[in-house]
Amino acid sequence: MVTRFAPSPTGYLHIGHVVNAIYVWRTAREAGGRVLLRIEDHDRVRCRPEYEVAILEDLEWLGFEPDEGVRPLLRQSDRAHLYEEALVRLRTTHHVYACDCSRKQIGGERYDGRCRERRLADEHGRGVRVRIEPGSEIFEDLLLGAIEQTPADQCGDLLLRDRNGQWTYQFAATVDDMLQGVTHIIRGADLLSSTARQLRLARMLGRRDTPLYLHHPLVLKPNGEKLSKSAADTGVRELRRAGMSAADVIALATERAGLSK
Repeated sequence: MVTRFAPSPTGYLHIGHVVNAIYVWRTAREAGGRVLLRIEDHDRVRCRPEYEVAILEDLEWLGFEPDEGVRPLLRQSDRAHLYEEALVRLRTTHHVYACDCSRKQIGGERYDGRCRERRLADEHGRGVRVRIEPGSEIFEDLLLGAIEQTPADQCGDLLLRDRNGQWTYQFAATVDDMLQGVTHIIRGADLLSSTARQLRLARMLGRRDTPLYLHHPLVLKPNGEKLSKSAADTGVRELRRAGMSAADVIALATERAGLSK
């Protein structure tokens, strides 16, 4: 068993991240598996070095020790050549094309393939997409059971690289999970909708095995909103400054998640 903890350095860790870490490390340790640390800094606009440093410090303070990915630190920003190689392979087997549509033009999450036959040149200012064929994906979630999703209806043709030349989360995470041999993907329920499209993309890239998934409930604000990285009242750094110990923070996260200690 190989799983991963994959934070994005776009802000500081909060209780929601601690909940995810508890699920990741607990599941791995109970199964005798390994935990990989992966810094998902594909978004070069929002990611900051100071957030990366803080994430590493907070993980160490909390006692979450990865088995791999710290020395050297595994960052997506250092793996562009691997994503480029994956894109080259994908071009030989599937319909990959340039797209100049903005989010406003698309008007939602699903892309309708309007650039599919335009034969646009692949140049700066244009994204890169791959055609997603109809058909459903069925996968097993360790908490939710069997789930069926249809990526062509959910998202349409998948964006691999955006108009600024940045690799997308969907593409980079899928390539990384395949190359790193991740067998169990443990993450919050907010990413459940990404699963079928990542499964489909992984198979298009040549992955033969199917990972297991665990999508755990999110820690929400009292008004039902998802926690943000700017939520000072649940930030690990703020809780530390307030005098809480690492054990206190983990106990709080365990309680918020409804987990037994």
